Amino acid sequence: MHATVNGVRLWVEDTGGDRPPLLFSHGLLWSTRMFDAQVAAFRDRYRCIAWDHRGQGRSAVPRDRSIAIDDCYADAVALIEALQLGPVHFAGLSMGGFVAMRVAARRPDLLRSCMLLETSADAEPPENAPRYRTLNRVARWLGLGVAASKVMPIMFGQTFLTDSARKEERAHWRRQLIANRRDIWRAVNGVIERPAVFDELPRIVAPTLIIVGEQDVATIPAKSERLHAAIRGSTLVRIPEAGHSSTIEQPARVNAAIDAFLRRVG
Repeated sequence: MHATVNGVRLWVEDTGGDRPPLLFSHGLLWSTRMFDAQVAAFRDRYRCIAWDHRGQGRSAVPRDRSIAIDDCYADAVALIEALQLGPVHFAGLSMGGFVAMRVAARRPDLLRSCMLLETSADAEPPENAPRYRTLNRVARWLGLGVAASKVMPIMFGQTFLTDSARKEERAHWRRQLIANRRDIWRAVNGVIERPAVFDELPRIVAPTLIIVGEQDVATIPAKSERLHAAIRGSTLVRIPEAGHSSTIEQPARVNAAIDAFLRRVG
């Protein structure tokens, strides 16, 4: 369904019911689809809600040159409040993790727990920005089909990319990537230009799970170690044979880590 919150029309998928709410915030260039395996696994025990960030998927595209992460954070807060969800379990992957950290640090009253997957509290490393800006220009003017061969190794680990048994799966996600609208460049600018929030991490008091794929080259495991050291009482889980899209690459292992965490925090 579409819902207008914080002045923008967002695509929201909600399993409904009166179970504890579990929210999923996706990564850049993807959509709610990257959490399909998690929603399927947890919908019997939780009210699962996932949405497409502004400027991505089926949500509206603002005309801003850059879609700020703080705007996406404000969207998440507005969505939680509009649905009257109360304290929620919040899982964010990569860009979705940027949103989750901000909610956890700035609105602790809204969170029951926080799950940070393949993400970082730092600004984009200066050495990455020129390459990402070049890919963004190509995607804007020619479409992501031209850049897909460069983007796939950033988004997925080598195990997923080279497993012959998963050829059709890779083709599916490549099609999903190429299907992005050309105006995705606005969201990419927001990620490239995001400010660091590392100094806000000590304000996170919700129980926090950090998950990272051992083959993640976009947000290397050292970034998750850094989060773990800064967030008091957090739990860190490394996922073997997974890259930057662990929910897709190793859904059973990710689900097991989330399940163990949620059972522990109630």
